[in-house]
Amino acid sequence: MSTKINHIHGSPAQIRAAIWATRGLFTVLGVFSAVWGVHIPSVKQQYALGEAALSLVLVALAMGAVTALFFAGRTIGRLGARNTAMVCAVVMAGMLGLVLHWPSLGWLLPSMLVLGASLSVYDVAINTEGSALEAAGGRPIMGSLHGMFSLGAMGGAAMASALIGRGVPASWQLAGVGAVVAVCIVVGSRWMLPTPPATEEAKVHFTWPRGALLIMGLLTFAGMSAEGVMFDWCVLYLQQEVRMSHELAAVGYSACAGAMAVMRFAADRLRARYSEQRLIRASGTVTALAMLVVLWGPNPWITIAGCGVVGAGLAMIVPILYGAASRVPGTTPAAAIAAVSSIGYAGFMVGPPLIGTIAQYASLTAAMAVVVVAATILGLSARYVPEKTG
Repeated sequence: MSTKINHIHGSPAQIRAAIWATRGLFTVLGVFSAVWGVHIPSVKQQYALGEAALSLVLVALAMGAVTALFFAGRTIGRLGARNTAMVCAVVMAGMLGLVLHWPSLGWLLPSMLVLGASLSVYDVAINTEGSALEAAGGRPIMGSLHGMFSLGAMGGAAMASALIGRGVPASWQLAGVGAVVAVCIVVGSRWMLPTPPATEEAKVHFTWPRGALLIMGLLTFAGMSAEGVMFDWCVLYLQQEVRMSHELAAVGYSACAGAMAVMRFAADRLRARYSEQRLIRASGTVTALAMLVVLWGPNPWITIAGCGVVGAGLAMIVPILYGAASRVPGTTPAAAIAAVSSIGYAGFMVGPPLIGTIAQYASLTAAMAVVVVAATILGLSARYVPEKTG
Protein backbone atom coordinates (compact mmCIF):
# COMPACT_ATOMS: atom_id res chain seq x y z
CA MET A 1 0.00 0.00 0.00
CA SER A 2 1.32 3.43 -0.86
CA THR A 3 0.22 6.63 0.81
CA LYS A 4 0.79 10.04 -0.66
CA ILE A 5 0.90 13.37 1.09
CA ASN A 6 -2.59 14.72 1.72
CA HIS A 7 -2.42 17.69 -0.62
CA ILE A 8 -3.78 20.99 0.59
CA HIS A 9 -5.85 22.99 -1.83
CA GLY A 10 -5.93 26.71 -2.47
CA SER A 11 -5.25 29.39 -5.01
CA PRO A 12 -1.64 30.40 -5.72
CA ALA A 13 -2.19 33.52 -3.60
CA GLN A 14 -3.51 31.43 -0.70
CA ILE A 15 -0.57 29.04 -0.95
CA ARG A 16 1.89 31.95 -0.93
CA ALA A 17 0.17 33.42 2.14
CA ALA A 18 0.27 30.04 3.86
CA ILE A 19 4.00 29.71 3.12
CA TRP A 20 4.71 33.10 4.67
CA ALA A 21 2.52 32.29 7.66
CA THR A 22 4.36 29.01 8.19
CA ARG A 23 7.69 30.81 7.98
CA GLY A 24 6.43 33.06 10.76
CA LEU A 25 5.43 30.06 12.85
CA PHE A 26 8.94 28.63 12.51
CA THR A 27 10.41 32.02 13.47
CA VAL A 28 8.44 32.32 16.70
CA LEU A 29 9.38 28.74 17.62
CA GLY A 30 13.02 29.80 17.31
CA VAL A 31 12.42 32.85 19.50
CA PHE A 32 10.58 30.74 22.08
CA SER A 33 13.31 28.07 22.17
CA ALA A 34 16.14 30.60 22.48
CA VAL A 35 14.51 32.56 25.30
CA TRP A 36 13.88 29.34 27.20
CA GLY A 37 17.50 28.27 26.66
CA VAL A 38 18.88 31.62 27.85
CA HIS A 39 16.84 31.37 31.05
CA ILE A 40 17.76 27.83 32.09
CA PRO A 41 20.20 29.43 34.59
CA SER A 42 17.23 31.44 35.93
CA VAL A 43 15.39 28.18 36.62
CA LYS A 44 18.45 26.81 38.40
CA GLN A 45 18.70 29.92 40.57
CA GLN A 46 14.98 30.21 41.30
CA TYR A 47 14.68 26.65 42.62
CA ALA A 48 18.23 26.46 44.07
CA LEU A 49 19.01 23.42 41.95
CA GLY A 50 22.28 21.55 41.78
CA GLU A 51 23.66 20.14 38.55
CA ALA A 52 21.92 16.78 39.02
CA ALA A 53 18.52 18.37 39.76
CA LEU A 54 18.82 20.71 36.78
CA SER A 55 19.65 17.74 34.56
CA LEU A 56 16.46 16.10 35.84
CA VAL A 57 14.46 19.16 34.75
CA LEU A 58 15.97 19.02 31.26
CA VAL A 59 15.42 15.28 31.03
CA ALA A 60 11.75 15.80 31.96
CA LEU A 61 11.45 18.34 29.13
CA ALA A 62 13.03 15.89 26.66
CA MET A 63 10.88 12.99 27.90
CA GLY A 64 7.74 15.04 27.36
CA ALA A 65 8.89 15.91 23.85
CA VAL A 66 9.65 12.33 22.86
CA THR A 67 6.55 10.81 24.50
CA ALA A 68 4.24 13.29 22.78
CA LEU A 69 5.48 12.13 19.39
CA PHE A 70 3.54 8.89 19.89
CA PHE A 71 0.25 10.80 19.68
CA ALA A 72 1.30 13.77 17.52
CA GLY A 73 0.06 12.07 14.34
CA ARG A 74 -3.31 11.27 15.90
CA THR A 75 -3.73 14.82 17.21
CA ILE A 76 -2.85 16.41 13.87
CA GLY A 77 -5.04 13.89 12.05
CA ARG A 78 -8.06 14.91 14.13
CA LEU A 79 -7.49 18.65 14.57
CA GLY A 80 -5.41 19.46 11.49
CA ALA A 81 -2.03 21.18 11.58
CA ARG A 82 -3.59 24.65 11.94
CA ASN A 83 -5.75 23.91 14.98
CA THR A 84 -3.01 21.81 16.56
CA ALA A 85 -0.60 24.74 16.32
CA MET A 86 -3.14 27.02 18.00
CA VAL A 87 -3.76 24.65 20.91
CA CYS A 88 -0.06 24.03 21.42
CA ALA A 89 0.60 27.79 21.38
CA VAL A 90 -1.67 28.33 24.37
CA VAL A 91 -0.13 25.44 26.31
CA MET A 92 3.43 26.51 25.49
CA ALA A 93 2.76 30.09 26.56
CA GLY A 94 1.16 29.02 29.83
CA MET A 95 4.00 26.69 30.77
CA LEU A 96 6.69 29.25 29.93
CA GLY A 97 4.91 31.98 31.87
CA LEU A 98 4.59 29.77 34.95
CA VAL A 99 8.02 28.17 34.88
CA LEU A 100 9.46 30.41 37.63
CA HIS A 101 6.30 30.45 39.76
CA TRP A 102 5.86 26.83 40.86
CA PRO A 103 6.14 26.26 44.62
CA SER A 104 8.69 23.45 44.34
CA LEU A 105 10.63 21.14 42.06
CA GLY A 106 7.84 18.60 42.43
CA TRP A 107 5.52 21.00 40.59
CA LEU A 108 8.13 22.11 38.08
CA LEU A 109 8.89 18.62 36.72
CA PRO A 110 5.34 17.82 35.50
CA SER A 111 5.17 21.26 33.89
CA MET A 112 8.36 20.42 31.99
CA LEU A 113 6.73 17.26 30.65
CA VAL A 114 3.81 19.36 29.39
CA LEU A 115 6.08 22.03 27.92
CA GLY A 116 8.17 19.45 26.09
CA ALA A 117 5.06 17.70 24.77
CA SER A 118 3.48 20.90 23.44
CA LEU A 119 6.73 21.99 21.80
CA SER A 120 7.25 18.70 19.98
CA VAL A 121 3.64 18.39 18.76
CA TYR A 122 3.78 22.00 17.54
CA ASP A 123 7.05 21.20 15.76
CA VAL A 124 5.51 18.21 13.99
CA ALA A 125 2.41 20.26 13.05
CA ILE A 126 4.33 23.05 11.34
CA ASN A 127 6.71 20.60 9.61
CA THR A 128 3.67 18.67 8.35
CA GLU A 129 2.23 21.90 6.98
CA GLY A 130 5.58 22.69 5.38
CA SER A 131 5.71 19.31 3.64
CA ALA A 132 2.16 19.74 2.34
CA LEU A 133 2.96 23.25 1.08
CA GLU A 134 6.02 21.93 -0.77
CA ALA A 135 3.76 19.50 -2.60
CA ALA A 136 1.07 22.14 -3.25
CA GLY A 137 3.50 24.80 -4.46
CA GLY A 138 5.67 22.43 -6.45
CA ARG A 139 8.94 23.79 -5.07
CA PRO A 140 11.17 23.15 -2.04
CA ILE A 141 10.56 25.39 0.99
CA MET A 142 11.66 23.29 3.99
CA GLY A 143 15.13 24.83 4.02
CA SER A 144 13.79 28.37 4.27
CA LEU A 145 11.36 27.30 7.00
CA HIS A 146 14.17 25.91 9.14
CA GLY A 147 16.23 28.96 8.25
CA MET A 148 13.50 31.14 9.78
CA PHE A 149 13.75 29.04 12.95
CA SER A 150 17.50 29.75 13.08
CA LEU A 151 16.92 33.48 12.57
CA GLY A 152 14.27 33.46 15.28
CA ALA A 153 16.65 31.71 17.66
CA MET A 154 19.38 34.26 16.99
CA GLY A 155 16.95 37.14 17.50
CA GLY A 156 15.43 35.59 20.62
CA ALA A 157 18.83 35.08 22.23
CA ALA A 158 19.87 38.67 21.43
CA MET A 159 16.58 40.02 22.80
CA ALA A 160 16.86 38.03 26.03
CA SER A 161 20.45 39.16 26.48
CA ALA A 162 19.43 42.80 26.02
CA LEU A 163 16.55 42.47 28.50
CA ILE A 164 18.83 40.86 31.06
CA GLY A 165 21.28 43.73 30.59
CA ARG A 166 18.50 46.20 31.30
CA GLY A 167 17.56 44.40 34.49
CA VAL A 168 14.15 43.14 33.35
CA PRO A 169 13.14 40.31 35.76
CA ALA A 170 13.34 36.84 34.25
CA SER A 171 9.73 36.05 35.22
CA TRP A 172 8.50 39.11 33.29
CA GLN A 173 10.56 38.13 30.25
CA LEU A 174 9.25 34.57 30.17
CA ALA A 175 5.63 35.59 30.69
CA GLY A 176 5.88 38.36 28.11
CA VAL A 177 7.57 36.23 25.46
CA GLY A 178 5.12 33.39 26.06
CA ALA A 179 2.14 35.71 25.62
CA VAL A 180 3.53 37.39 22.48
CA VAL A 181 4.45 34.04 20.90
CA ALA A 182 0.97 32.65 21.61
CA VAL A 183 -0.73 35.65 20.01
CA CYS A 184 1.58 35.48 16.97
CA ILE A 185 0.86 31.77 16.48
CA VAL A 186 -2.91 32.06 16.94
CA VAL A 187 -3.07 34.99 14.51
CA GLY A 188 -0.52 33.67 12.01
CA SER A 189 -1.99 30.17 11.84
CA ARG A 190 -5.21 31.63 10.42
CA TRP A 191 -3.42 31.83 7.04
CA MET A 192 -2.38 28.18 7.12
CA LEU A 193 -4.30 26.03 4.65
CA PRO A 194 -6.05 23.07 6.26
CA THR A 195 -4.88 19.60 5.27
CA PRO A 196 -7.72 17.23 4.44
CA PRO A 197 -8.12 14.28 6.82
CA ALA A 198 -6.37 11.07 5.88
CA THR A 199 -8.38 8.48 4.01
CA GLU A 200 -9.44 5.42 5.97
CA GLU A 201 -6.75 3.29 4.34
CA ALA A 202 -4.08 5.86 5.18
CA LYS A 203 -5.05 6.69 8.76
CA VAL A 204 -1.77 5.94 10.48
CA HIS A 205 -1.32 8.01 13.62
CA PHE A 206 2.07 6.75 14.71
CA THR A 207 4.44 4.54 12.77
CA TRP A 208 7.12 2.55 14.51
CA PRO A 209 10.32 3.46 12.67
CA ARG A 210 11.31 0.56 10.46
CA GLY A 211 12.70 0.16 6.97
CA ALA A 212 13.17 3.52 5.23
CA LEU A 213 11.72 5.44 8.20
CA LEU A 214 14.19 3.81 10.58
CA ILE A 215 17.06 4.83 8.31
CA MET A 216 15.71 8.40 8.11
CA GLY A 217 15.41 8.43 11.89
CA LEU A 218 18.95 7.19 12.46
CA LEU A 219 20.35 9.75 10.03
CA THR A 220 18.31 12.47 11.76
CA PHE A 221 19.73 11.23 15.06
CA ALA A 222 23.25 11.67 13.67
CA GLY A 223 22.49 15.15 12.33
CA MET A 224 20.73 16.41 15.46
CA SER A 225 23.40 14.91 17.72
CA ALA A 226 26.05 16.87 15.83
CA GLU A 227 23.95 20.06 16.07
CA GLY A 228 23.40 19.57 19.79
CA VAL A 229 27.09 19.01 20.39
CA MET A 230 28.08 22.17 18.51
CA PHE A 231 25.56 24.40 20.22
CA ASP A 232 26.07 23.01 23.74
CA TRP A 233 29.84 22.50 23.77
CA CYS A 234 31.32 24.77 21.09
CA VAL A 235 32.01 27.77 23.34
CA LEU A 236 33.50 25.68 26.14
CA TYR A 237 35.70 23.81 23.67
CA LEU A 238 37.02 27.04 22.13
CA GLN A 239 37.73 28.50 25.56
CA GLN A 240 39.18 25.44 27.23
CA GLU A 241 41.00 23.63 24.42
CA VAL A 242 41.81 26.40 21.92
CA ARG A 243 42.46 28.94 24.70
CA MET A 244 40.22 31.64 23.25
CA SER A 245 38.74 34.43 25.34
CA HIS A 246 35.03 34.18 26.16
CA GLU A 247 34.28 36.97 23.69
CA LEU A 248 36.20 35.30 20.84
CA ALA A 249 34.69 31.91 21.63
CA ALA A 250 31.25 33.51 21.31
CA VAL A 251 32.25 34.61 17.80
CA GLY A 252 32.84 30.95 16.96
CA TYR A 253 29.37 30.05 18.21
CA SER A 254 27.85 32.90 16.22
CA ALA A 255 29.73 31.80 13.10
CA CYS A 256 28.24 28.31 13.40
CA ALA A 257 24.68 29.52 14.04
CA GLY A 258 24.82 32.29 11.45
CA ALA A 259 26.22 30.09 8.68
CA MET A 260 23.57 27.48 9.43
CA ALA A 261 20.81 30.08 9.06
CA VAL A 262 22.23 31.45 5.78
CA MET A 263 22.72 27.98 4.31
CA ARG A 264 19.16 26.94 5.15
CA PHE A 265 17.86 29.77 3.00
CA ALA A 266 20.07 28.60 0.14
CA ALA A 267 19.02 24.98 0.69
CA ASP A 268 15.77 25.20 -1.24
CA ARG A 269 17.46 26.30 -4.47
CA LEU A 270 20.05 23.58 -4.05
CA ARG A 271 17.36 20.94 -3.46
CA ALA A 272 15.56 22.07 -6.61
CA ARG A 273 18.74 21.75 -8.66
CA TYR A 274 20.58 18.76 -7.18
CA SER A 275 19.79 15.26 -5.98
CA GLU A 276 19.04 15.14 -2.24
CA GLN A 277 21.31 12.12 -1.92
CA ARG A 278 24.10 14.19 -3.43
CA LEU A 279 23.38 17.07 -1.05
CA ILE A 280 23.41 14.81 2.02
CA ARG A 281 26.68 13.23 0.84
CA ALA A 282 28.26 16.66 0.28
CA SER A 283 26.94 17.99 3.60
CA GLY A 284 28.35 15.07 5.56
CA THR A 285 31.74 15.27 3.82
CA VAL A 286 32.07 19.04 4.25
CA THR A 287 31.03 18.87 7.90
CA ALA A 288 33.51 16.11 8.71
CA LEU A 289 36.41 17.91 7.02
CA ALA A 290 35.52 21.27 8.58
CA MET A 291 35.28 19.73 12.05
CA LEU A 292 38.76 18.26 11.61
CA VAL A 293 39.94 21.82 10.93
CA VAL A 294 38.18 22.99 14.11
CA LEU A 295 39.89 20.26 16.13
CA TRP A 296 43.38 20.81 14.70
CA GLY A 297 43.24 24.32 13.24
CA PRO A 298 46.55 26.23 13.30
CA ASN A 299 45.11 29.50 14.64
CA PRO A 300 41.91 30.83 16.26
CA TRP A 301 40.52 32.57 13.17
CA ILE A 302 40.85 29.47 11.01
CA THR A 303 39.13 27.55 13.82
CA ILE A 304 36.29 30.08 13.87
CA ALA A 305 35.95 29.81 10.09
CA GLY A 306 35.81 26.04 10.53
CA CYS A 307 32.92 26.44 12.99
CA GLY A 308 31.06 28.42 10.37
CA VAL A 309 31.58 25.73 7.72
CA VAL A 310 30.40 23.06 10.19
CA GLY A 311 27.17 25.04 10.72
CA ALA A 312 26.69 25.39 6.95
CA GLY A 313 27.35 21.69 6.44
CA LEU A 314 24.75 20.64 9.02
CA ALA A 315 22.14 23.13 7.84
CA MET A 316 20.40 21.01 5.20
CA ILE A 317 20.41 17.67 7.00
CA VAL A 318 17.19 17.90 9.03
CA PRO A 319 15.08 19.74 6.40
CA ILE A 320 16.01 17.16 3.75
CA LEU A 321 15.38 14.18 6.04
CA TYR A 322 12.00 15.49 7.26
CA GLY A 323 10.93 16.03 3.67
CA ALA A 324 12.15 12.57 2.68
CA ALA A 325 10.32 10.96 5.61
CA SER A 326 7.04 12.58 4.54
CA ARG A 327 7.35 10.82 1.17
CA VAL A 328 7.81 7.31 2.57
CA PRO A 329 4.82 5.20 1.45
CA GLY A 330 2.48 3.41 3.85
CA THR A 331 1.88 6.22 6.36
CA THR A 332 0.81 9.86 6.68
CA PRO A 333 3.29 12.76 6.63
CA ALA A 334 2.50 13.70 10.26
CA ALA A 335 3.04 10.13 11.47
CA ALA A 336 6.23 9.77 9.43
CA ILE A 337 7.71 13.05 10.68
CA ALA A 338 6.75 12.12 14.26
CA ALA A 339 8.45 8.74 13.90
CA VAL A 340 11.66 10.26 12.54
CA SER A 341 11.54 13.07 15.11
CA SER A 342 11.24 10.56 17.95
CA ILE A 343 14.69 9.22 17.07
CA GLY A 344 16.08 12.63 16.15
CA TYR A 345 15.09 14.24 19.46
CA ALA A 346 16.94 11.42 21.18
CA GLY A 347 20.03 12.79 19.45
CA PHE A 348 19.61 16.06 21.33
CA MET A 349 19.21 14.06 24.56
CA VAL A 350 22.14 11.69 24.02
CA GLY A 351 24.67 13.84 22.15
CA PRO A 352 25.62 16.47 24.76
CA PRO A 353 25.80 14.03 27.74
CA LEU A 354 27.88 11.67 25.60
CA ILE A 355 30.36 14.47 25.01
CA GLY A 356 30.60 15.12 28.75
CA THR A 357 31.29 11.46 29.46
CA ILE A 358 33.99 11.15 26.80
CA ALA A 359 35.56 14.43 27.91
CA GLN A 360 35.71 13.21 31.49
CA TYR A 361 37.63 10.05 30.56
CA ALA A 362 39.63 11.38 27.60
CA SER A 363 39.55 15.04 26.58
CA LEU A 364 37.07 17.54 25.22
CA THR A 365 38.94 17.56 21.93
CA ALA A 366 38.49 13.79 21.62
CA ALA A 367 34.85 14.12 22.59
CA MET A 368 34.12 16.76 19.94
CA ALA A 369 35.31 14.26 17.33
CA VAL A 370 31.83 12.74 17.70
CA VAL A 371 30.77 15.40 15.18
CA VAL A 372 33.27 13.99 12.66
CA VAL A 373 31.90 10.48 13.21
CA ALA A 374 28.27 11.58 12.83
CA ALA A 375 29.02 13.59 9.68
CA THR A 376 30.93 10.69 8.15
CA ILE A 377 27.98 8.35 8.79
CA LEU A 378 25.68 10.85 7.07
CA GLY A 379 27.92 11.12 4.04
CA LEU A 380 28.31 7.37 3.64
CA SER A 381 24.58 6.67 4.15
CA ALA A 382 23.26 9.26 1.69
CA ARG A 383 22.29 6.60 -0.85
CA TYR A 384 19.51 5.40 1.48
CA VAL A 385 17.63 8.73 1.33
CA PRO A 386 14.59 8.38 -0.98
CA GLU A 387 14.67 10.87 -3.83
CA LYS A 388 11.89 13.27 -4.80
CA THR A 389 9.54 12.09 -7.54
CA GLY A 390 7.42 14.13 -9.85
